[in-house]
Amino acid sequence: MIASLVLLAFGIMAVLISTRDIRVSSRLVFEKKAFSAAETGIHAMIGGFNPDNPAASAASDVQADPADASVRYTVGTPTRPTTGPDIVPMAGYAIGGGQQWGQSRYVAEVAGTHTDTNSRVDLSIGIGYGPIEISTMSR
Repeated sequence: MIASLVLLAFGIMAVLISTRDIRVSSRLVFEKKAFSAAETGIHAMIGGFNPDNPAASAASDVQADPADASVRYTVGTPTRPTTGPDIVPMAGYAIGGGQQWGQSRYVAEVAGTHTDTNSRVDLSIGIGYGPIEISTMSR
């Protein structure tokens, strides 16, 4: 009888451990899908980014995967950073005559979600737009 109880305890322990591993593996898969949705949001935002209208790059609750409606992304409105320079000079872009070139800096928040499992990934990204002329010479 004691041997049966010991074997039953080991069996229950084995089942609990294996199901926990499956839950952890499933959670990781859904978190990777959420991260992939965030990456899709970044690519969509960069592809249509217009510095004259940054709000047009924002998106809310967009389906990232045509085959899975639960994989979605949200992109916040890109804004100018509150710290650091607004424009970063770019080395190697001097054409001559004293021209200097750089990139305008923007920041945005991007979130990827898997709505079936409530998995979520939040990213803060920096965007450089350019090259733009930053020299102050008059023509």
